Amino acid sequence: MPSSKNNSGSDYDAEDIQVLKGLEGVRRRPAMYIGDTGKKGLHHLVFEVLDNSVDEALAGFADQIRVTFNKDNSVNIYDNGRGIPIDPHPEYGKPAVEVIMEHLHSGGKFDSKSYKISGGLHGVGLSVVNALTEWLKVEIDRDDTHYTQEFSRGIKKSDPKITKSNNKDTGTKISFYPDKEIFDFNPEERIFNYHTIAARIRELAFLTPQAKFEVKDKIDEDEEEFYYEGGIKEFIGYLNKDKQPLHNDIIFISDSFDSNGSKVYVDIAIQYNQGYQTTILTYANTINTLEGGTHLTGFKSALTRTLNSYIEKNMEKKYKDHVLSGSDTREGLSAILSVKLPEPQFESQTKIKLGNPEIRQIVSQAITENLAQYLEENPQTAKKIILKTISAKNAREAAQNAKLLIRRKSALDNARMPGKLADCSSNNPEECEIFIVEGDSAGGSAKQGRDRTYQAILPLRGKILNVEKARLDKILQNNEIQAIIRALGIGVQGVSDEEFSLENLRYHRVIIMCDADIDGHHIETLLLTFFFRYMRPLIDEGHLYMAVPPLYELKYKKSREYVYTDKEKEEKTEELIKKYKLKNADSIKIKRFKGLGEMNPEELYETTMNKTTRALKKMIYEDYLENDLIFNKLMGKEVKPRKKFIVENYNNVSFY
Repeated sequence: MPSSKNNSGSDYDAEDIQVLKGLEGVRRRPAMYIGDTGKKGLHHLVFEVLDNSVDEALAGFADQIRVTFNKDNSVNIYDNGRGIPIDPHPEYGKPAVEVIMEHLHSGGKFDSKSYKISGGLHGVGLSVVNALTEWLKVEIDRDDTHYTQEFSRGIKKSDPKITKSNNKDTGTKISFYPDKEIFDFNPEERIFNYHTIAARIRELAFLTPQAKFEVKDKIDEDEEEFYYEGGIKEFIGYLNKDKQPLHNDIIFISDSFDSNGSKVYVDIAIQYNQGYQTTILTYANTINTLEGGTHLTGFKSALTRTLNSYIEKNMEKKYKDHVLSGSDTREGLSAILSVKLPEPQFESQTKIKLGNPEIRQIVSQAITENLAQYLEENPQTAKKIILKTISAKNAREAAQNAKLLIRRKSALDNARMPGKLADCSSNNPEECEIFIVEGDSAGGSAKQGRDRTYQAILPLRGKILNVEKARLDKILQNNEIQAIIRALGIGVQGVSDEEFSLENLRYHRVIIMCDADIDGHHIETLLLTFFFRYMRPLIDEGHLYMAVPPLYELKYKKSREYVYTDKEKEEKTEELIKKYKLKNADSIKIKRFKGLGEMNPEELYETTMNKTTRALKKMIYEDYLENDLIFNKLMGKEVKPRKKFIVENYNNVSFY
């Protein structure tokens, strides 16, 4: 027989093939099932259980869903649906709920009998949650029986406790506590973010108008109820509440189609506003498909085609030469697209992109037929929409000229970079970083103090344009924004999106470095708004950071300490007094830094730029919708919502 040794000399035999039993594979590779083991993954546990409750509502069996945060950091999810089956499974000979909890790809969603429409079609939700929790308790009411069973890390801790009940109510309650062996969290602090869960529940309530949702927080004694009888029409009202609608009525489309012997339901709500940003939220069986998919593709193409057709057939002669692109028809658009189908094909267990090819044509047909009819019946609204899209087309063409101007300017520069950029010598983007610095003074210190091998400096002169209040053509004419675009090299979204590519990113760490004062925070917010609106993949892929300069320097003899808050200053002062047995703080020199420009190059490098001593904050967002609304309030045209938001959040709002 040939030798089993490979070319490297190591053995590779049948005994090296591992077969993971039960839910061991989930515990070994949790990110495959929940995305990651950080905050996002923690909240995904709640969403997996919540999806099952929503499925009961979609099937017409539940109209009450409740999530409760307990003081011990555990969480309960309850619905008054049918209750998970508890009768013996014909193959395994034990209660069906036990099979569901301990086996992947088990459940009632693999045929079309129990759930015609469902978000949790992979049959792994509850078993994955069970595998990744320190303890899990399931309580079920059905068949005049109250059933209770406990599990730990995917394995049952006890046999079920079954008691007879005269209570005719039915339902399921899942309680659990995440496993510290899997997730990175401090058990002494709050584990689940109330607002993250509440935001998702609000979303589900808009999409599931047949059910009332309740969130109870026993930690901070808070409670909210979400019930929207108007469904996604009310959702559009929520999205546009701080914007200026272009037309008062909300265009609503609700249609159904036969597909492969089953029904597919399409619900769409549309309203344009007088702003420039586009918000299209897409859902498949109430699952937020963050990366879109075939339903979004069908929506976009049909919207463009329908509006161009309306111009050709119904608009005056002077408008007929205008041919709109997709981006023209989406400027200022708020839209909700919700499809419900029996066999959704998602890209992965985290369900962020719909792949069913037939859905593209179904959504396209829904838009083409229903929107065309609406525009015919509402000519005044139709004209407002068409004139806005034509205005957007003119701005897009101006923006393309501005982008070409940036390219021409780049070609004239020997280094093809902005003149004020102090570039680094390395050509390896993975090790390179660029500091976008407030002001020439701080920029000068940063240039002198940096490590020229891998650190580039781009100083900004004044505040950049507020992109929330400007069209893209005006944005691209701003000198500071031009410099950022040229320095990063990835392009800008909104004009020729096919040319936008993170693969061309010249620095894998883009670091905003501003003073820790009101003006500095304002510049930070302006920059964050620009990156969120026109370079969001930069944030999504973890390339955007915020530098954290110190507020104070504390010196005593040869001892030097940098601190970042007033509280830290007090604590560090007390430490120095105790350490050196001082009578008081009088002999400690305390220097407050008023700005980055006050620091000499050595101080700036040591405190804010040196990899071994600095603090950086990575820019992330957990909920796109929530951030979209916040940027609109803070940076939009409406003054009242901005004042109200600042007053209500003065003590706890953070820009990073």
